[in-house]
Amino acid sequence: MTAQYQVQGDIALITLNNPPVNGLGLATRKALGEGLRQAQQDAAVKAIVLTGAGKAFSGGADITEFGTDKAFAEPNLHTVIAMVEQCSKPVVAAIHSVCMGGGLELSLACHYRVAAPGCSVALPEVKLGLLPGAGGTQRLPRVLGVEAALNLIVSGEALKSEFIAGVPGQKLFDKLASSPEALLDEALAFARSVADVRPLPLVRNLPCAHPQGEAYFQFARNMVKGMAKHFPAPAMCVDAVQAAASKRMFADGLVVERELFTRLMWSPESRALRHLFFAERAASKIPDVPAATPLRKIEKVAVIGAGTMGGGIAMNFLNAGIPVTLLEMKQEAIERGVGVMRKNYEAQVKKGKLKQDKYEQRMALLTTTLSYDDLKDADLIIEAVFEDMAVKEAVFRQLDAVAKPGAILASNTSTLDVNQIAAFTARPQDVVGLHFFSPANVMKLLEVVRGEKTAKDVLATVMAVAKKIRKTAVVAGVCDGFIGNRMIEQYVRQAGFLIDEGCTPAQVDKAIEKFGFAMGPFRMSDLAGNDIGWAIRKRRRVEYPDMKYSKTADLLCEQGRFGQKVGKGWYDYLPGKRDAIPNAEVVAMIEDYRKSEGITARKIGDEEIVQRLVFSLVNEAAHVLQEGIANKASDIDVVYIFGYGFPVFRGGPLNYANEVGLFNVVAAMQRFARNPHDDAAFWQPAPLLARLVAEGKHFA
Repeated sequence: MTAQYQVQGDIALITLNNPPVNGLGLATRKALGEGLRQAQQDAAVKAIVLTGAGKAFSGGADITEFGTDKAFAEPNLHTVIAMVEQCSKPVVAAIHSVCMGGGLELSLACHYRVAAPGCSVALPEVKLGLLPGAGGTQRLPRVLGVEAALNLIVSGEALKSEFIAGVPGQKLFDKLASSPEALLDEALAFARSVADVRPLPLVRNLPCAHPQGEAYFQFARNMVKGMAKHFPAPAMCVDAVQAAASKRMFADGLVVERELFTRLMWSPESRALRHLFFAERAASKIPDVPAATPLRKIEKVAVIGAGTMGGGIAMNFLNAGIPVTLLEMKQEAIERGVGVMRKNYEAQVKKGKLKQDKYEQRMALLTTTLSYDDLKDADLIIEAVFEDMAVKEAVFRQLDAVAKPGAILASNTSTLDVNQIAAFTARPQDVVGLHFFSPANVMKLLEVVRGEKTAKDVLATVMAVAKKIRKTAVVAGVCDGFIGNRMIEQYVRQAGFLIDEGCTPAQVDKAIEKFGFAMGPFRMSDLAGNDIGWAIRKRRRVEYPDMKYSKTADLLCEQGRFGQKVGKGWYDYLPGKRDAIPNAEVVAMIEDYRKSEGITARKIGDEEIVQRLVFSLVNEAAHVLQEGIANKASDIDVVYIFGYGFPVFRGGPLNYANEVGLFNVVAAMQRFARNPHDDAAFWQPAPLLARLVAEGKHFA
């Protein structure tokens, strides 16, 4: 059973038992409803205590039911909440550990609430593009006050029970238990103390108003729209709470809440956020690596290279309390790298994000060395040296000689062949790619590159390590650029063709940033370093002589305009600032190039810019999927959301393609293929994409 019923003296105890967080799915709702009926019919029962087994009271609704018949099947959450509220015997919620979403809404229907200290309380629905849909926007303002409740609802963040209990005038908790261990006994005792109290108190009967009325809600609406312009949910949360404060009848407010919830449920933004919620969790599952695969012990880590990437990588492990040995070839390089790490930590301390003692503890875990011999005890060694195969070879041959048996050897390469790197050792099964994104101590994405001979326990171990250092890891196969960089090359190629044909860099960037990208392709290239792309194109000319590129990026690099690091690239940059300032000479260089190629500039609209950039990602992603470089479509969306600034509210390139309709995507690609200045061969739909369109399907 997903809810257990037992009687302790004159008190019925109903315990939600649906691991891991006692989600309120259909089976749990049925069992809870049956428990309430049983308690009502038992004359010996004077009161009811409702609690949760394990490590949660309840984490809320089962979101796997969203958009399915189960979400509305009886008893639905509204029905169960009404059963609790209308119970003729007192119902006391014994809240502990986690009380969120529908779980908090359920507790608000109870007549009384006893909370354990340390319990996390939240209505996090806004993070899925929704609002609390089971009375949360109507009841919470009545127990916390309008402003405090609205802040909690709009932020979706959790507060601790002891903090809430200390808020003057709060009516959410009737009692704070002396300890988590004492919660149940104290809740049972409390239930006995109120067993004969009538009438039963109902949250819905409490007053709800704000002294400033409409003016306050307009202020709140303006604030949330400015902070979340691409997301409709926060503004609708304000509308729902305003209904709680302005409607004469409680039931009328519930109607408004339900209408708004339904609108959000079917919005593309909420669909995108729910897609990402599941995609991020599914990314850790590797089809042929069982969940029970034994893990290798990772207690000591070594990082080779104290540059920007190496230092950032090291910080991830120090933050997780794992000792790190940092290797460089020269003492000045060590000092420079450690100095940057200290500067990063000190900035966090100054902003109040890190305590001084924590900073000191982390730095105390760092050891530096100039000798490979000092890496012999490391369980995981990550190289973060220059992106050149000859350099990688020298490093891995050294590691093979000094690393202990069973140590995992990882390369931070962003494009190079991990199989070739593994072949430099006598232990290819221990070699894996760990592609951190810059800045490595900030960016959440980690591409785990699986070599041909990478052992399953190595994969399982690095995925577990990624979780420990708070990264979202996605497994990629071996190819040039893996998932993310392989796709971004086509995106950047299209950006080049767009300026060949008539756009300016600023126009392209503004169009894609308006679409929702954090940064356009030319600002991104300036940030990464235009010389990096230049080196890739030089390699491409040897490997793929027929591959077409705009020559403008090469002309830019020939002028030494390598980007932000030198203060000039596609844009100009003032010292110490990242603002991109358009440069007239760059625009003139582009115009001269067009003339030399006989290209007459044409006006290109934002819609075409966005479609060519985004659909180039989609088509290459279909190739990546078909070749097995990515395990599933959702993995690609996770890569682009967390690694490349794709707009979160669109759910990633493949989720967006599904929303547009794959038929429409291919129709647009066919138009682009007729453009004489584009690459017609690229715009041939990938076989997987063509098949999905033919079968009327979408990316799964």
